[in-house]
Amino acid sequence: MKKVIFIASTGGHLNELLQLEPCFKNYDYTLITEKTKSNLNLKNKHKKVYFLVSGTYTTLKAKILYPFKFLINCIKSLYFYIKINPDVVVTTGTHNAVPMCYIAHFFKKKVIFIETFANSSYPTKSGRMVYPIADVFIVQWESMKKFYPKAIYGGWIF
Repeated sequence: MKKVIFIASTGGHLNELLQLEPCFKNYDYTLITEKTKSNLNLKNKHKKVYFLVSGTYTTLKAKILYPFKFLINCIKSLYFYIKINPDVVVTTGTHNAVPMCYIAHFFKKKVIFIETFANSSYPTKSGRMVYPIADVFIVQWESMKKFYPKAIYGGWIF
């Protein structure tokens, strides 16, 4: 059975990723997201859940701390990757998922990136960063194909 990491930041990106939950049972899967109070209950529903440091940057203090949190998350991502040794990484983004995608690419594993439903007219930073290395890049709006010409239009996952 293929090992798959499903990874997304908290909030809408995680909500989009969880729309794929019916597929989870087909794989030896691990769910990775940011550790927030609202995400702790994921451990009750899924056997393997790992948490990254929550890394929002909405306040000045958060912006100052963000590079350090991001570095910690890069290290944690490498640790989780080595521990899990996945065949595939699937993500709906955002910033905290990018290191895992690059780690998987470095180890010649498949990367599947699903650009967020929230953007129909401009690409995300994480999408632009992962697009060049993604094995499969899926957009949920046809209009996004102008930014990602090799992408697959998959429609909405909601």
